[in-house]
Amino acid sequence: MMKTWKSHPLYTQIKELLERKGPMTDADLFDLVKGTHEGVGFSELNKTLMRMEIEGLIYVSERTKGKRRVELTEPSK
Repeated sequence: MMKTWKSHPLYTQIKELLERKGPMTDADLFDLVKGTHEGVGFSELNKTLMRMEIEGLIYVSERTKGKRRVELTEPSK
């Protein structure tokens, strides 16, 4: 089986969802992403969120045990 590049990367999809819908939990974000990215797992989402947080695009904070809030650091204009 040959893998191909996604036409809309997960990184971009997350950024667009947060711009449109505002801050949300990681579980809600995962549910929305699953609809457009078949086969994406929670671990792949976490890796992408970590990369985005290191780059300063998002901020992830722990709300309660097992729930995290994800938000953009600066909304796009």
